[in-house]
Amino acid sequence: MAIASTTISSWDQLLEKARQNTPVRRVKRPGQAPSTAPIPSSLHKLPPYTKPQVLLYRDSNSWCPFCERVWFALEEKQIPFETEFIDLSNKPKWYTDLVPTTLVPAANIEGKLVYESKDILLEFEEHFGETLLPENPEENALARQWVEDAETNGFRDIAYKFLRQPPEDAKELANLEAEFEAKLDEIEKTLGRYPKPYFLSTFSLVDIMYSPHLDRLAANLPVYRGYHIKGNPRFPLINVWFAALKKRRAYNRVKSDNITNNLLLRRRFGVEPIGNPLPLDLFDAEFIEYRAEAAERLSDNREVAIGDILKNSGVQSLGDISIIKEIVDFHLRLLADYLLNGNNELLLGGRTGGKESIDPIIAATGAITLAYVRNRICAPRDMSAGAATALRAAADKVLASIY
Repeated sequence: MAIASTTISSWDQLLEKARQNTPVRRVKRPGQAPSTAPIPSSLHKLPPYTKPQVLLYRDSNSWCPFCERVWFALEEKQIPFETEFIDLSNKPKWYTDLVPTTLVPAANIEGKLVYESKDILLEFEEHFGETLLPENPEENALARQWVEDAETNGFRDIAYKFLRQPPEDAKELANLEAEFEAKLDEIEKTLGRYPKPYFLSTFSLVDIMYSPHLDRLAANLPVYRGYHIKGNPRFPLINVWFAALKKRRAYNRVKSDNITNNLLLRRRFGVEPIGNPLPLDLFDAEFIEYRAEAAERLSDNREVAIGDILKNSGVQSLGDISIIKEIVDFHLRLLADYLLNGNNELLLGGRTGGKESIDPIIAATGAITLAYVRNRICAPRDMSAGAATALRAAADKVLASIY
């Protein structure tokens, strides 16, 4: 069974080229969840054989918005840290004995255990210098008050109640939408206190407190409630704030993408979509650094990816497992090659003389492989949101060449 009339780059060649175009690296964690983990951007600042001052305990699937707050602050403040991942579905006893709430995140800061994301963020400011709180005493006090308010003003409670409310009771849903909009109006008004784009005169802990939840809501609400925050003329300052966050490197390292947010909401809470998925952000997908990061992740972690596909996608039913594995490997290399080169000639149809000449088993295996990878990728567990977007867009392109 011929897969292609010509050869494509080897995995080693793909990995070498990808690493020439992205500085992003991850550490492998064989047999663990997650199978790879991001290397903190500031870890290189430590002298050799020196342990970081912070040990972060966080969720293994990188979904927790409260853990994201802490990770965001660590990256912004350039604090070297190490991570202990906690399986939330099977928390180890040592962790539930260690942390009174048994929840994540928690952090060991030079021997001091701190839990609750807000308290961890404030401890970072106390311990490592107030780089995320304003120097001006009056603005500093206001920032601390707004950090508290973000936890107590009821915004999250109303937002997620609206998001998860069963749609059968239209009146209750309308009431919750009105309450939610009133809370967004309050945030819009708060953003107007200082010159845009942030809550205060500079980026601060207040922005970090709100970003994970507003990000998720902006992704979830259009799909599950038909409601849009982004692009909504009622909230111009919130939209300016979103645009400003997107320019921050730390934010792009820690955030999820829209598809991950929506898949996880359905999987975790059983909420059924009523609208179409949000379109891919093709602006991100075209950045070579994101395309290279996606190719680097795919190339470096290929054995885990191939094993996952063979075990869970259904391709093993299509024929001899050794042949199917070869076809899966080929399509993943094709995807990595396309991410790095962006050349239509690299697509399967161009390599085999046209779609009509593709063996049906190869086509079916390739289609399942690409669709599975597209939907399996979770940002930022597997790669950054920008890289995940680039990979999904490339998978769509290569998949379209098969049919």
